[in-house]
Amino acid sequence: MSVRLHINIDHVATVRNARGTRYPDPVFAAQSCEAAGADGITAHLREDRRHIRDEDVERLRAALTSHLNLEMAATDDMRAIAERIVPDTITLVPERREERTTEGGLDVAAQKKAIEACVAMATRKSIKMSLFIAPEEDAVKLSHALGVQQIELHTGEYCHACAPGAEQARRAELARIRRAAELAASLGLEVAAGHGLTRHNVGPIMEIAPIVEVNIGHSVIADAIFLGIGEAVRELREAIERARSSR
Repeated sequence: MSVRLHINIDHVATVRNARGTRYPDPVFAAQSCEAAGADGITAHLREDRRHIRDEDVERLRAALTSHLNLEMAATDDMRAIAERIVPDTITLVPERREERTTEGGLDVAAQKKAIEACVAMATRKSIKMSLFIAPEEDAVKLSHALGVQQIELHTGEYCHACAPGAEQARRAELARIRRAAELAASLGLEVAAGHGLTRHNVGPIMEIAPIVEVNIGHSVIADAIFLGIGEAVRELREAIERARSSR
């Protein structure tokens, strides 16, 4: 089965905002990713607007010809924005202002009421709902009980374990991701994966059959400095297809 590749363009906006210019334009970057074969675009609208801004999401919604996945916290303000913009998918993620990037999965039990409100809105607007969670059995089961269509498994711990000398930890984390993915698939949930993935480490994740989508951003933008964004997307796609075909 082919794997959907969604490119997160947040850090194009990070570069733009660092100098207060209008460039590089995250919408142009998104269109370039689409032209290079990306199946969708992911953007995280954070509370502090450190990279993607409201107008970026509005422009993305108008300009994209593929799929818009809006990452956001389960807050009243974000729910209202998503209801107005109507992305194709909403992915609820944890968010803390002091973090550099999203660390760990959503605490589904603690945010149950807020998630339920988002699910109700998404159902009214025919928006697909996804939860970004740790690869843990309880989180998978509760996500299913809340009526979402998809989960995205946090792959950060696996990526940390890709360092030299961490083979045992890497195998253990891959096994944990595999168990969570298989459980989710058995419950009828779509399974995505993301966080820290690169063209160099994505292969073993692609060997986990239930995973049908990956969301990858930072490594693509980093590769784009040297390769150009189109070639960065194409090389990532090749790494994904090569690993999936050899499974």
